This record gives sequence, C-alpha cells and structure tokens, in this order.
Amino acid sequence: MALGAGGFIASLLAGRIPVQAADNGTLTIAYHVNLPSFDPTMGPSGVNPSIQAIYRSVFDQYIGQKPDLSWEPGLLTAWGWNEDKTKIWMDVRPGVTWHDGSPLTPEDIVWSLTRAGDPKGANSIQFIWSKIANFKIDGQKITADVVSFEPTIFMWMGFMTGYVMPKAYFEKVGADGFEKKPIGTGPYMVDEYQGNAFLRLKANPHYWGPKPAFETVVFKFVTDATSRVAEIESGSSDLTLEIPYEEYDRLRAKPGFAGVATPVSDIGLIFITNVAPMLDKNVRMAAHLAIDKEALVKRLLKGYGVPISTLEAPIYTAYDPAIKIAYDPKKAAELLKASGFSPEKPVKFTIQTTRGYKPKDYEMIQAIVGMWRKVGIQAEIEVYEIAKHYELRLSGKLGPAAFYNWGNATGDPTNSTGFAMFPMSPHSAWKGPEVLGMIGPLWGEKDETKRIAGWKAVDRAVADDALIIPLLQYVQPVIFKKALKVTANESAAMQPTLVAKA
Repeated sequence: MALGAGGFIASLLAGRIPVQAADNGTLTIAYHVNLPSFDPTMGPSGVNPSIQAIYRSVFDQYIGQKPDLSWEPGLLTAWGWNEDKTKIWMDVRPGVTWHDGSPLTPEDIVWSLTRAGDPKGANSIQFIWSKIANFKIDGQKITADVVSFEPTIFMWMGFMTGYVMPKAYFEKVGADGFEKKPIGTGPYMVDEYQGNAFLRLKANPHYWGPKPAFETVVFKFVTDATSRVAEIESGSSDLTLEIPYEEYDRLRAKPGFAGVATPVSDIGLIFITNVAPMLDKNVRMAAHLAIDKEALVKRLLKGYGVPISTLEAPIYTAYDPAIKIAYDPKKAAELLKASGFSPEKPVKFTIQTTRGYKPKDYEMIQAIVGMWRKVGIQAEIEVYEIAKHYELRLSGKLGPAAFYNWGNATGDPTNSTGFAMFPMSPHSAWKGPEVLGMIGPLWGEKDETKRIAGWKAVDRAVADDALIIPLLQYVQPVIFKKALKVTANESAAMQPTLVAKA
C-alpha cells in the first residue's frame, strides 16, 4: 500500500502487481461480470446467477447449498412444514454476528422475509416470498402461516434473493448507506470497492462457519474473455472462469496451471417474444429445427456442453429425455415456405446477445444466424451487456429473439419452465396464453409426483409450440494456478470458499 491508493489500484488493474496466492494469503479472481449493486435481494442484480458467488461471499442465506446442489443448514439450522402444510417453521442459528459485531437475531430473519415479500418493494420474486406471512418468534424458532402453498419456498431460501439482511443496520443507514458500506454475516467482509474495476474482501474473523483459506480476496471485473485469459496467463490473477474452451484446453496443458470443467445448472437458450414475425408458429419452429446443436457443442465449444430440447437440464428434477427437437433443416425450410419465406425471400428479425459473458456466446449466435440463413431466416445481431438484457426483459422490451443464460441451481421445474414460460412472470419473454392454463394449477400442487408430471407436460407443450429455443446445458470452465485446489460448483457460483491452497 506504499504506492498509495491510486497507484495501487492502477497497478492492480494493469497487472503489475503479481499475486502469489500461496505466499501472501491473497486470492485474485478475474471475474466475468460487474457488480451493479450490493443488495442481493432487490432489483435485477438479485436474480443474476453470475453475481451469486460474490453475494455468497459477503452474505449468508437462510439455507445453504453444497457444490452438488444438495441443501444444508445456513442461518437456519432446521426447517419444515406442519402436517397439512398450512404453516412453516424455522430454527435460527445462535451465536452469529454481523460484520459490525452486532448479533444476528430471529428479527433479522423475519424482517428480511417480510421485506422480500413486500409488493411495494423491488424484489424480483416478491410473488414467492409473499406466500408466507404472520411470523411469530419464540426464542430461536420462527413460525409463519402459509398464505398460498409454494412447494419451492425452502429452495428459494438457498437460491437467488434468499439472503438475510441486517434489520437494525439497514434501517439506520438506508439503502444508499448500505450500498456505500454493506455488511453481512458471510465469510468475507467488504474492504474496498471500485465500481466496474474491483472488489476487495477481507476474511470475517468471527465467521460461524469454516475459516476461509485466504485472508484477502480480490474480484477484478474483467468482462472481456480475451482479457481474462491474459489475466491468468500473465499471473496477474490466480483464477478465472467462463473463457473460450480452446483457451481452457491450452492453458490447462501449460506448466503451472490446472482446471476444472463441470456441467452446471446453467442452460443457454434463445428467448422468443410474441411479436411479429414470431407470432407465426412456422417461423418459431423453423428457427428451432434449423439449429444444429450437436455441431455447436462439438465445433464451437470443443465438446463442452450438453444439447437440450427443453428448459430442463439433465440434472433438473423434471428432465424428460423423450422430449427432443431434432436438427432438421429440410423441415425448417418447408415450414418457412408454407408461410411464404425462402432464402430468396427471407423472414427478417433481430436477435440480441451478450459477447463474452459466456464462452463463445456471440460466436454461437453468429453460427446460428448462418444456419438460419440457409433455410430462409435473415437475423441481424444486436450485442448488449447482460445488465441491459435484464432491463429489457423486466420491462417487456426484448427483441423478437434474445440469447440468455438461465441459471436454476434448485433444479426444480418451477424455477426453469415455470418462470420462463408463465406469461405473468417478470422473467418470461413469451407473454402469450398458450401454456397459461397448464402452468397455473402447478404453482400450488401439493402432490409431488403429480406436480413433476405436470411440468413435464408443460415442457412437451412448450417444445411442440416452439415458444422458446433451448440450446444446451453449460459446462463451466475454471482455470487456475496449480498452487490452488478448486472444488467445482454445479450451481456455477465460483465462490472463494471453494478455493484452497493445494
């Protein structure tokens, strides 16, 4: 720090301060997205799967999740329903303190859940949290009434926006004050933040869980994939992720580097919106049939990926391998011809995509556009940042087609097919009524076997009507120095707590 704050930051970002993780207790991660907000429960950032690794470093969730996606105690040590599922109960972990030294109380839990369920608030899944109310506290135990049965309520307590916030501190400093100096109960505390540049964290000496392996963690926000490769290859960062797979293979083969590539709960898809020309089923189905997903995975992604035809990845509860939309460009051309289109007279629309957010995202869309051109679809590519996608989706202003990475670490169909296809969901793009009647009853279905079968039927209907184009289950590439040991996380949240010294 003798360089001074400005000099330190400039040198850090320029890569002139090499980080030797095994020597000085610092882990530097070249991260693929920025951090727009410190509040993990409100606004679009709360439902951005890629930020969860940062949020989980600073904050704790009601219920924890292991790297294999199984559930474990978090700030709740036990939880459950009463016999007829009209009430829930939760036991709060004792002896936990906030980063400012004040104790975590059951009141913090109740306040956080109530705030998340407030219809006037900015929680993107308020409609989930509002299904429990009338909280009562008895010592460390909390009970609540089930206003409307929600089978995934406890899953959400370990998923996006399911974080516990500090009641007294937040009420004291307000939302703006919290952004300037956030506190949680997590394994790391915020030390310094430079927007769009870096976030530095320090280990929480009073953390209730296992002690982190590193005293300091630096997230360097490097949204360009080529720059992330340079970060790790130059030694400026210890670990990076979401790089092109050919670069992953190349770096992993070099002395001093190691890597893990694990199928994760993220799926790549193309949203379709119910605007012209997508109102024509022939156009929608042709767009799906014309995509050679096997070729995309083999050629562009170097075999790292699993082609899918529904919104369920193979590790999801309602995955049905019998639902398959096969590559059939001949059939695609016939459908387009029936609607008056051909390569000489193509149907035209815009497809939006990120570039560098996921490995080969832009290149994959380029390849798809090339496949479409052969059958009579002329698509213009529009590139945007992932934050812009959220803005457009939440306001119902996505283009006719839009690439997206959907994360569902719960593996439950409600959180994939449900939110993506229910027209009233703020996370859906297709707002038509086609599957509305099928989805509605499943939200409150208490018979688990019937519920999962119902979601499989919805997936079949969505595929048959071509209301969305699922592409693949992602494999997440993580490359790191051999001085480290990394535990892969099937949720795709590359948390610093999953990194240790080798």
